[in-house]
Amino acid sequence: MMNTAYQFRIYPTNGQKELMAKTFGCVRFIYNRMLSDRIEYYEKTKKQLNNTPAQYKDEFPFLKEVDSLALANAQVNLNKAYSSFFRQKENGFPGFKNKKSHQSYTTNLVNNNISLCDGFLRLPKLGSIKIRQHRDIPEGYRLKSVTVSRNAASEYHASILYEQEEEIKEIKLEEIKEDRILGIDFSMKELAVFSDGKSAGYPGYYRKSKEQLAREQRRLSKCRKGSRNREKQRLKVAKLHEKVSRQRKDFQHKLSRQITNDYEVVCVETLSMKGMSQALNYGKSVHDNGFGMFVSFLEYKLKREGKKLIRVDRWYASSKTCSRCGRVKKELHLSERIYQCECGNRMDRDVNAAINIREEGKRLLTG
Repeated sequence: MMNTAYQFRIYPTNGQKELMAKTFGCVRFIYNRMLSDRIEYYEKTKKQLNNTPAQYKDEFPFLKEVDSLALANAQVNLNKAYSSFFRQKENGFPGFKNKKSHQSYTTNLVNNNISLCDGFLRLPKLGSIKIRQHRDIPEGYRLKSVTVSRNAASEYHASILYEQEEEIKEIKLEEIKEDRILGIDFSMKELAVFSDGKSAGYPGYYRKSKEQLAREQRRLSKCRKGSRNREKQRLKVAKLHEKVSRQRKDFQHKLSRQITNDYEVVCVETLSMKGMSQALNYGKSVHDNGFGMFVSFLEYKLKREGKKLIRVDRWYASSKTCSRCGRVKKELHLSERIYQCECGNRMDRDVNAAINIREEGKRLLTG
């Protein structure tokens, strides 16, 4: 069984927008209230509190106005956050949500309360909403849930999750050809450099829009707070950011699809993009590239076709190691863009690293 999500633009009426805003607020409220009560209960008793949204509806009647499944999913998300903290210690203790956080809620299919037909999406409490369905849903796909969201540009989207049965044929190791294995090294300028000597050639959409964004943001800063002109200008800035985000995702989806079609095994280095952006003062370049998102796109595409993504440890000296003789340099400054070795090997630093990542990935694959 596999899950696939399709995101579509939706166009709610003013009444539906108002109810969506209430639902966003109620989901945020119940999440924060349940979290606050759990913290207070643990401080008093040193035990965990198993509270549910239903316990708060008598005290806060406005919770009855919105979809109960949306509130139930807020509880599910809180439980997941708790489990992640206590079992894996990965994401830290659950934090409170604020109005500036992502505006969304999720509802589930129960007794055919959700349907997609003839250009309309029917949702609990909201009724039928006009939807721009730019692609058909394959036969045999079973609808599971819908996540409704609103971005900073006040655009509404519905992410519809489907479940389907698919037979995935894993590629056998002995059938993998040498030229069907690719190594990828992160590049601050081009997004990625490949072991075959090519590069991604990322256009840098944020950098291209930087002057226009700065100009519109200056205009926004001069608008009086609370005025209609300020809201219009805020939407203008938000739409520019959304355009850059969509351009970036479109590029990453197309590139990851091309790589998935051409290769059977892809080897990448496990990097902390957040750490790199902070430690090296390259925050804008790192976030503009979106390398972490690109790897995520690549991973799920490869998995669905039975292909493999191999992650090489971040401490592996891919940049300092000579891809020809294996010598390891003690020091290699970021300013050195050409790798030179005593054996006579002279090549682009990133291509050398990509080849080493490919070879280490091959070792991990067969080892």
